[in-house]
Amino acid sequence: MGDGEMGDGHGWWRRKSTPGKVETYTRWSFHSFAVMESASFGLSAFAQGDAALAGWLTAMVLVHAVLGALTASRALDWTRGLRPQPVRLLWAYGAVTFGVAVAALGLQEYWPGDNGVDAATGTVFVGVLVFGAGTIPLGVRDRRRVPALVTGFAAGAGLVAFPLGMPGTAALITVLAILVGAGLLAFTCIFSVWLLNAVYELDAARETRARLAVAEERLRFGRDLHDVLGRNLSVIALKSELAVQLARRGRPEAVEQMIEAQRIARESQREVRDVVRGYREADLAVELTGAQGVLTAAGIDCEVTGEAGGLPADVQSALGWVVREATTNVLRHGNAARCRVDLGVRDGHVVLTVENDGRSGAPDAAGGGSGLAGLRERLAAVDGTLEADAVGTDRFRLVAEVPLTSRSGVTR
Repeated sequence: MGDGEMGDGHGWWRRKSTPGKVETYTRWSFHSFAVMESASFGLSAFAQGDAALAGWLTAMVLVHAVLGALTASRALDWTRGLRPQPVRLLWAYGAVTFGVAVAALGLQEYWPGDNGVDAATGTVFVGVLVFGAGTIPLGVRDRRRVPALVTGFAAGAGLVAFPLGMPGTAALITVLAILVGAGLLAFTCIFSVWLLNAVYELDAARETRARLAVAEERLRFGRDLHDVLGRNLSVIALKSELAVQLARRGRPEAVEQMIEAQRIARESQREVRDVVRGYREADLAVELTGAQGVLTAAGIDCEVTGEAGGLPADVQSALGWVVREATTNVLRHGNAARCRVDLGVRDGHVVLTVENDGRSGAPDAAGGGSGLAGLRERLAAVDGTLEADAVGTDRFRLVAEVPLTSRSGVTR
């Protein structure tokens, strides 16, 4: 495998969301059960000495293992809402489990010779029932029925084994082995599915919190505009209506009312520009506090260090935009769990550093999108620079640096 292929494989994993990674891990864990079953109960039969018997047993176990992997995959799709409940497949898998188990006991009873026959067939008998009873609960809708299902498999194994010649003590031990083994496997499978669903629900809740934080900011902006325009627009409407009435009567006061309406309209334009300018040129301290609040609301542990007081207005405006864009990138593109924002003055330069884990969003950000291009233009107006790149294998860092010139009037 070449370096490029290896890099693509790593990139494929990094591009997955956290729930996607957990789902992939869960699926491959279920697939690994088929490998474990084949190796532990199928291929191990060759160690008993009878190659012909081992071949038959291995073939039966392989068929059962492959069908079990398919059943687990379809049942997982069902729990994720991607497929209907695989009822027929579950019944087929149960029938194959029963058939392989009975066939193993039949071979134990009628296979000629005694060179490890009992050990090989008994191992397969127990193995297929353990994996069968442990996998089928994945497709059961009511989890409260799982203990009864596992107990039924174990009891059925005893009822089948005893009439086919298995001694009573051996049959009892077999029942207990199946009960314990299948119970542990069923618990592992169900817990894995529960954990996967919990991860998806937490991710959905995190996205909802992020959307609510953005919606709250939009509502705040809407309220500000309403406060500015609501009263003035009502006054303009009244003035205009009065002017119309006066004009119809030929009264000269109509001109004064229209002039007043025009004045209020221009004042409203100025106030709207002030509101928008307040958002475009927000105080850096406010932006830092807002970023911490939004990220925390989205379930991201955010640490902010440094003080913005005393910095020039143009520097604060430029760095405030950097904080906004960096916060947006963390929310939209990454799977971040932690974010650190640091503001400080070093060697005559104001340095703003935003670093987060979760590199799934790093390629977009580092690729020079319109957001970062706009930031670089704003920073260029104050002789600043911007660097954005991956750090290691799982972190992304954005660094904005602005020099403090003599005209800034800042001393530290």
